[in-house]
Amino acid sequence: MGKNFSKAELVLTAGNISQLVRDGRPQIAFSGRSNVGKSSLINTLIGRKSLARVSQSPGKTITVNYYLIDDSFYLVDIPGYGYAKRSSEDKARWSSLVNGYFTKYGQNITAVAQLIDLKVGCTADDLTMLDFMSKKDLSYFVVATKSDKLNVTERKKALARLAEQPCLENSDIIVFSALKKEGKDEVIQKILSLVTK
Repeated sequence: MGKNFSKAELVLTAGNISQLVRDGRPQIAFSGRSNVGKSSLINTLIGRKSLARVSQSPGKTITVNYYLIDDSFYLVDIPGYGYAKRSSEDKARWSSLVNGYFTKYGQNITAVAQLIDLKVGCTADDLTMLDFMSKKDLSYFVVATKSDKLNVTERKKALARLAEQPCLENSDIIVFSALKKEGKDEVIQKILSLVTK
């Protein structure tokens, strides 16, 4: 059964663990390093330009944002990791909030869309996150973002490097470009397959 992705609203911006949603609706979490394109992906999926706000200061916003889709499931934008200029206080807040989301409220997560910049490839932080999800037995799929920044040859090489990662051997990898809308339908179909089981 289809869902209307354009029927979307930001229902909660949670800055601490006690605010995290646990109402029984499926949740698809969007994970990735700062500036990997989580907000751009969410905006593309719902057909809006700025419902999910792109931060002017990468790594500064430390909130879990819940976007309710068609009154039936959430797209959950969790704070990006790996931003070097984040203060130790901000890092502690990030760690507490994100760990709380994945551990204390992990049973609410249907799956994680793990975003990886196709041009940059898997960073050490990405690998740490993938390992963490595997150990927690969280279902995830990979969205390789910013594909428009590579030519055909570069793209093939970048995808091959991603596929070589042991933690991604059996993972779905969807190539995505917010600029060209490439991969939008594939991501939507993947999400629908998870939330309508």
